[in-house]
Amino acid sequence: MRPIRLPEQSVGRRSRAEVFEGGIYGAIKRVVVIGNGFSGAESQCIGLVRALGLSGCHSLYRVTRPRGGINGWLHWLPVSLHKKVNYIMRQIYSPFQMEARGDEVVPFAVQKTGLSNVLEADAKQIAKMARDTFDKDGPLLVVASGRDTIPVASSIKRLAPENVFVVQIQHPRSQLNRFDLVITPRHDFYPLTPHAQKQIPWFLRRWITPREPPDRCVVLTVGALHQADSAALRSAASVWHYELSPLPKPLLVVNIGGPTSSCQYGVDLAKQLTAMLQNVLWSCGSLRISFSRRTPEKVSKILLKEFSANPKVYIWVGEGPNPHMGHLAWANAFVITADSVSMLSEACTTGS
Repeated sequence: MRPIRLPEQSVGRRSRAEVFEGGIYGAIKRVVVIGNGFSGAESQCIGLVRALGLSGCHSLYRVTRPRGGINGWLHWLPVSLHKKVNYIMRQIYSPFQMEARGDEVVPFAVQKTGLSNVLEADAKQIAKMARDTFDKDGPLLVVASGRDTIPVASSIKRLAPENVFVVQIQHPRSQLNRFDLVITPRHDFYPLTPHAQKQIPWFLRRWITPREPPDRCVVLTVGALHQADSAALRSAASVWHYELSPLPKPLLVVNIGGPTSSCQYGVDLAKQLTAMLQNVLWSCGSLRISFSRRTPEKVSKILLKEFSANPKVYIWVGEGPNPHMGHLAWANAFVITADSVSMLSEACTTGS
């Protein structure tokens, strides 16, 4: 088995979240993770929980938006307003639709997430739980990530300030004092380069460019937090040993995400990537390509057509176990689309 090129855990490393000991918070023994249903955001929360040694002590809550129909055009609204608009629309249109079909009207609150152990994030309920159980279980650590989680996490802090320690991952853009700690990549906290900042008139800089250095409650990271720590990669190397270890080396892994507002691409990327991989394929023992749920079909089709018949190439299209962690553990080199800082950060962690 190829050894994972990662530093060993330091001797005497604290296994629990003792970093919170002292003061009004005492020792943290339980965590509420608030996600938005996107793996890139939730993985950052769980990665932090793992690093604190609290993996077995967390519960996952999600902020969910209405889906289907016109809701796809309403994601720019704050999530609370989006739900109210959806509720009003359902009240107007559902009775007529259901009457025509002879169906019973289903209350708006009934939503199936597909995961029975994932609860809807309700700030009032979480804050009440933190207050009611404080004497028995101590303070509650709340870790949230994603735009839709910001109002929920800040409301929990406002409702139970003495009973919770709230960490917001990714830059909330305003009122950082709503949280006990903000953890964000440096490129997210300083979205403009130093040269670009100088182009802004001096009287506008205080509103456009963050303060340097940041407030004490802000921790800047080089990349995104994630779950691919040393222990996780060693476990994945063992799980995927029989499938990945026999492959001819070097093993090149290509992870393809999907276009974002700041990283647009489509067929042009697929063609460019195809040409690049054809140029380097001769030097690879094996090539494995993975698509994400966000990968446009027009991109995946081009790569599938070009490489699916090549014996050197394996393409994972979403069927069977996700080999992502196995790829991180066994790959000798990576090619990753620039839309996902999380995937880039995970690959950098491996040392390949």
